[in-house]
Amino acid sequence: MRNGEAAAAVPRDGARIGRIGRYPVRWHNALLALWTAIWFFVAERHGAVSWHYLRTGQQLLFNQTPGGGLALYANHPELQIGPVSFLVAGLFAPFPAQLGEKLADAFMSGLGLYMLVLVGRAAADHYRGTGLNHKRLQQRVLIAGAAFIPMWVEVAVRFAHLDDVLALFFTTLAVRALVRGNATAVGVLLALAVDSKPWAVGFLPLLLALPRTTRLRAAAWTVGLVAVAWLPFYLTHLETLAAAHFTIPNQPASSLRWFGVHDPATPWWDRPAQMALGIALGALAVRRHRWPAVVLLAADARIVLDPSVYTYYNASVLLGTLIWDSIGQRRLVPWVSWLALISLYGSALLVPSAAAQGLIRLAFAAGSAAYVLWWPQRTPRNRRHGRRAQGAGHVVRPLSPPAEPDATKCC
Repeated sequence: MRNGEAAAAVPRDGARIGRIGRYPVRWHNALLALWTAIWFFVAERHGAVSWHYLRTGQQLLFNQTPGGGLALYANHPELQIGPVSFLVAGLFAPFPAQLGEKLADAFMSGLGLYMLVLVGRAAADHYRGTGLNHKRLQQRVLIAGAAFIPMWVEVAVRFAHLDDVLALFFTTLAVRALVRGNATAVGVLLALAVDSKPWAVGFLPLLLALPRTTRLRAAAWTVGLVAVAWLPFYLTHLETLAAAHFTIPNQPASSLRWFGVHDPATPWWDRPAQMALGIALGALAVRRHRWPAVVLLAADARIVLDPSVYTYYNASVLLGTLIWDSIGQRRLVPWVSWLALISLYGSALLVPSAAAQGLIRLAFAAGSAAYVLWWPQRTPRNRRHGRRAQGAGHVVRPLSPPAEPDATKCC
């Protein structure tokens, strides 16, 4: 049977690809669930390091303790967490403190698994009509997901940073909506990401990947929902502006040291520079028809310019590599994901020199950014004619909504 005939035959029973017998669960998802459970129990023993910030913040937001409400950020600038995260944290408030932590950890771990399914389905939709081998895609998601899970458990269980978790989860949903051509959903979900954690503004170049006819509507939703979430705090308490200048120590392992920045705390220009660099690199990626690199580039900008080096920062990088390895390229081995895990997590565990850790972080960020932006990529043969017809246009247009069977072959 020729390749074209094989590709044509797949849809007949495509929904069964990779399934465990007649069950709806697929082998790669079952293996990733087992891998998640192993890491969950390893991290849970010393988990929820930062959950008290979420618990305190939701109590302040709902005026359960003095000095909260709309004065929350004015009185507590150390809570660099979006209001949506505090709202979600409130779901676990009715439970006893320890039980609430465990349930939150399990909830966030489950979101990580669901994100792997979303990325797999987004990749299947993105390559619909190109003769995609769904079994190979499942293998690619499995291998990249195996690198993603340890870092996801780091942010979700060990540190319990619900704000980072939600920012990355909503961004993943936005990627799925982008591929399906749902511009309004893209705008709403990116707004929810920013409303969960402010650094998610680096993911906004995903809006540029929408067709021009729908881009403005999506951007309006984003701006409007961000304003609804944040403006009440700023308009009622102008001291909230000071929260944007909250500083943290400039750690010896920070890559900032390699730029000659030896300030003891966060330089005044650092946060704006992170956001500006991430947005600029993301816009360049879209212009070069490589929108799946946007998340990775924003994460690179964050880790290379941040004065802190917490390992949970790497979860955003691994999500970026997962999206790139699943959607941005079609090689079976997603080596970018594993290079990220070894470089960033491995160096933190095994390299004793703080300066060397900073250099490794800088080298990975610069190298991965250069790779996803400039390394030659082969256009699927079924799309080459369409790409030539677009001429000089730089907008990467998402596919029209696919039939549901195509979306579920992979994951």
